[in-house]
Amino acid sequence: MDKQQVWYKDLGLIDYADAWAMQENLLAGNVAIKTEARAMGDAYDANVVATKNHFLFCEHHPVYTLGKSGSEDNILYSLEERLAKNISFFKTNRGGDVTFHGPQQLVGYPIMDLEKFGTDIGKYLRNIEEVIILAIADYGIKGERSKGETGVWIDAEKTGHERKICAIGVRCSRWITMHGFAVNVNTDLSYFDGIVPCGIQNKKVTSIKQELGRSVDFEAFKNVVKDKFAMVFDCELL
Repeated sequence: MDKQQVWYKDLGLIDYADAWAMQENLLAGNVAIKTEARAMGDAYDANVVATKNHFLFCEHHPVYTLGKSGSEDNILYSLEERLAKNISFFKTNRGGDVTFHGPQQLVGYPIMDLEKFGTDIGKYLRNIEEVIILAIADYGIKGERSKGETGVWIDAEKTGHERKICAIGVRCSRWITMHGFAVNVNTDLSYFDGIVPCGIQNKKVTSIKQELGRSVDFEAFKNVVKDKFAMVFDCELL
C-alpha cells in the first residue's frame, strides 16, 4: 500500500492567532469532506475519502496559551506584566494547561486524518512524543516519557531533576487533529518564569541549547524532525 501523503509547510515567525485560524480552516475543510462522504452511506471508505493531511511548522511571537481544561491560576504574570513584556495570551480549544510559545521554539501543527493513521488518540500522542525523542537523540539528548504527563522530558524519573523539553496539546474533531507540539530549541526560557508550565508544580523546563550548552542550527533541527515524523507516521511529506 502507498504511504499516506502529508503536505508540509513552514510558516516561519507568525502570530499565534493567524496560525490558529489557518489550522481551524484546514480542519473544517477536512470535516466538511468527511460529512459529505458519510452522507453517501455504505459508499463511505475512510481510507479513500479525499481528506488532506498537513504538517505545519512555525515560530510564534511571545505568547502564553491555555488549554480548555487549564487554570488561569497557573499564569503568574499579571496582565500589566505581560503587556510590559509584550507577551500575548490566548485561551485555546486544545487539551492541556498553560504553556509558552516564542522565537527559536519549534512548533509543529499536524492536521491529520487519523482514520488513515489509526483511530487512537493515545497512540497518536505517543507517536508525537516518539518523533521528538528520536529527533533530540540525534543531538545526544535522551528524551523520555513521564507517566501520566504528556510530552517529552529529560531525567523523568529523577525526582528534583525532571525537566520538560517538549509540550504537547491537541484537539481532535471527526478524527481530524489540530494543535500539536512545541520543542524548546534555542528558546529564551525566562518566559516560563511567568507560568506554571503545563500546570505541573516543581518541575522545570529545558531546551536543546540548555542541555548542550550551545545554540544549535534551527533550520537543521527542523529537517531532523521532518525526517523522524515521516518515519514514525510512515508517511510521505510533500
